[in-house]
Amino acid sequence: MAESELAPKFAPFFSFAGIAAASLIPVVMSGIIAVYGLVIAVLIAGDVSPTQTMDLYSGFMHLAAGLSVGLAGVAAGYAIGIVGDAGVRSYMQQSRVYVGMILILIFGEVLGLYGLIVGLILNSKT
Repeated sequence: MAESELAPKFAPFFSFAGIAAASLIPVVMSGIIAVYGLVIAVLIAGDVSPTQTMDLYSGFMHLAAGLSVGLAGVAAGYAIGIVGDAGVRSYMQQSRVYVGMILILIFGEVLGLYGLIVGLILNSKT
């Protein structure tokens, strides 16, 4: 294959870079789920004070907030992992699958977001 201005030798690099970028989307979305857990952990840690006594109601509300974010994060991470694995594998064979994969990944991400919203509501009740 001869090199020309329209077909330089480094052209396949950009093709592989595009494939790699498409494969990173599920990894980034699963990292966002971890940020949800960090947000609720910082909020709960801000409510806890070593000099102030905590009543049982506040303790259970903090536990419920952490569990709601954590369990929703596990479900969202599982969904993102399954869809991301199948989506990336099928994207390598058929590029039209990409938009559908992204939409289903967003639905999985919303599961974690719902858990964060419930956790924030529970944390605000303390």
